[in-house]
Amino acid sequence: MFRYSLIVIVVLVTFISCKESDEKMTYLESTGRINHLIVVMDNDLWLGAVGDTLRSIIGEPLLGLPQEEAPFTVNLVDPKAFSNLFKRTRNVLYIDFGEKSDFYTNYNVYAAPQTILTLLGKDAGSLIENLLANKREIIDVFKRQDLSLYQKKITKKHWNAKNIATMEKVGFDLKIPVTYNKVVDSGDFLWYRYTFTSGTLNLLAYEIPVSDKSEFTKENIIRIRDSVGRKNLPGQFKDTYMTTELQVPPVFTKLNFKGKEAYEARGLWYVENDYMGGPFISYSLYDDVKKRIIIAEGFSYSPSTKKRDFVFELEAILKTLEIKK
Repeated sequence: MFRYSLIVIVVLVTFISCKESDEKMTYLESTGRINHLIVVMDNDLWLGAVGDTLRSIIGEPLLGLPQEEAPFTVNLVDPKAFSNLFKRTRNVLYIDFGEKSDFYTNYNVYAAPQTILTLLGKDAGSLIENLLANKREIIDVFKRQDLSLYQKKITKKHWNAKNIATMEKVGFDLKIPVTYNKVVDSGDFLWYRYTFTSGTLNLLAYEIPVSDKSEFTKENIIRIRDSVGRKNLPGQFKDTYMTTELQVPPVFTKLNFKGKEAYEARGLWYVENDYMGGPFISYSLYDDVKKRIIIAEGFSYSPSTKKRDFVFELEAILKTLEIKK
């Protein structure tokens, strides 16, 4: 009897293990590029007021870019055409009628990694209300997932912080991909650059001592940025250097960056007395313990090309910043 029971248990465990193994083996990898989104909704809704409202949300131009660019590249899919091919897409926004208004997110339903955001309404009016009530989260939920995924991918192979003088002296970590090459690493100022066919992506990091928190202001951050640019970022000709474009003022967002009071800034840079320019994104962290501001910045130079995905890459890298205790 005991031997029979043991055999049954072994068979059940083996069956369950095989089932779990099969599930893992058949779990498909999601498809889709970064910052791409498919919207699953009826074509009539898309062409009407509901579609107009949705486009005003997901098509709103990103801040801090020289040309208007939307957060996502969008493809519309009719619910009847939502086949297995589309079900593997990483970012899916599903909009339809329901018995009540609802808004929820599911992960890894048909593939992994995958984010499916569902928005329902009893009629067109309630769909529009639901869209407007959740417009910030509609953008953020997909961006968070893409940023996390891309961050892991781009920084998987990165330079060892112990071999970077500025990181060791200033006391911070930043996962700089090995595709970026050192331009300057003085111990006080760090500059790494990735060069591609149509331009460059650049990473900077440094610290500025301050007397107290009163110096941690948006105006002072711009002043510091311009001072550092004049000293460390020369242009190709004499008396040329990087500075901040103030005719289109940078957009600052105050936030908590891993426990530190911080500012995110998105704006435009240009080279004084020259024609070069482009977008930048920076994170300025106030270190109350050591009375200093640590600044990490990324900027791109890529004339005649779209900049959204370049800034997205720089953001993903910069958000790996960690101040050592």
